[in-house]
Amino acid sequence: MSVREAPLVAAVFGASGGIGAAMCADLAARGCGLIHAGSRAGAGPAEIDGVRPFRFDLADEAGIAAAAAAMAGEPPEMVLIATGVLTLPDGTGPERGARALDGEAMAQVLRINTIGPALIAKHMLPLLPRDRRCVFAALSARVGSIGDNRLGGWHSYRASKAALNMLLRNFALELARTHPQAVVAGLHPGTVDTGLSAPFQRGLREGQLLAPQESVRRLLDVLDRLEPADSGGVFDWRGERVPE
Repeated sequence: MSVREAPLVAAVFGASGGIGAAMCADLAARGCGLIHAGSRAGAGPAEIDGVRPFRFDLADEAGIAAAAAAMAGEPPEMVLIATGVLTLPDGTGPERGARALDGEAMAQVLRINTIGPALIAKHMLPLLPRDRRCVFAALSARVGSIGDNRLGGWHSYRASKAALNMLLRNFALELARTHPQAVVAGLHPGTVDTGLSAPFQRGLREGQLLAPQESVRRLLDVLDRLEPADSGGVFDWRGERVPE
């Protein structure tokens, strides 16, 4: 259950995906009046009241900058990044071992999971209000934890999320100097029933697979409870801090 009032304005990058669309729906249900909903096609979930679609591409910084500039008149108090890739469009999946590493595939994963969110931060952080609570959060993953890594493998995905977690910590430290009420966080959504996890759902224990709506409800509740002292951390859908 939400413990805070919903942001008046929010921005969701990746609003056409399962988690991103659920974020838009949950924010609207909590009372958010305007949701900037970004996707590559520029078509947000139109059936949700208060959604204003915009177009962006993680590989196009000029497009991200233009999207941010268009929001400047009604800037968000909450920015959520719901983008990410585990299996590339050509079917290249997470590597089981070092012999499977491919430089170009690794670069693509880093471009989507790390560099894209960093560029969003570059252009969106300046829009956040300085005089009240604001939130910048991005989907991360427990496998991006160095301290929790006991199996190895999935080299590109793990590395991209570990790098994202470092960037979020950096952004938290930087933002705290000008935005004392800001919260920056990484979010581990659990194993969610989306296209990203579809190839890896076999063998899951009963109850381990979450519907996007359930994961998002819990994640937004977690964000509600975070304070500025928590900024820079990564938290899972149960509210537990993910080891660094």
